[in-house]
Amino acid sequence: MKRGTTLFLKIAVFLIGTPVLALCIFGLPWVANNPANSQYAHILYPILIGMYVSAIPFYIALYQAFRLLSYIDKNKAFSQISIKALKNIKYCAITISTLYVVIMPFVYLIAEKDDAPGLIIIGMVPIFASMVIAVFAAVLQRLLQEAINIKSENDLTV
Repeated sequence: MKRGTTLFLKIAVFLIGTPVLALCIFGLPWVANNPANSQYAHILYPILIGMYVSAIPFYIALYQAFRLLSYIDKNKAFSQISIKALKNIKYCAITISTLYVVIMPFVYLIAEKDDAPGLIIIGMVPIFASMVIAVFAAVLQRLLQEAINIKSENDLTV
């Protein structure tokens, strides 16, 4: 793969992380200090804590993706370290999905008090998005493992 392509993807990884960092620094504290309705302000805190906690595996996954792109640059794409990076991305995505599943009852309580059923659908988007990423990483991990196995068999065959 050309170096320019991985450079573009590295920049994309950086640009994906920037809005989440801005949300954690500016957006979530503003929501905590200015709730839309003071009746359910106490229900917001578990949701905000869950969102902050989910930022940790998100950034771990972004770092692993950045490392994976570096391995591709160094022609180490077909190696065990690439498989390990994909496995870490998979586990991070599963962790994020699990955290948002834990948050969903609180989203339901807010939706009930505010009479906003669409809020539940919006709350389910991160769950399904992270599960799609987890499945995709698992498939890539499996394919890469099979490719490494085939490569090692071919190297042993003379």
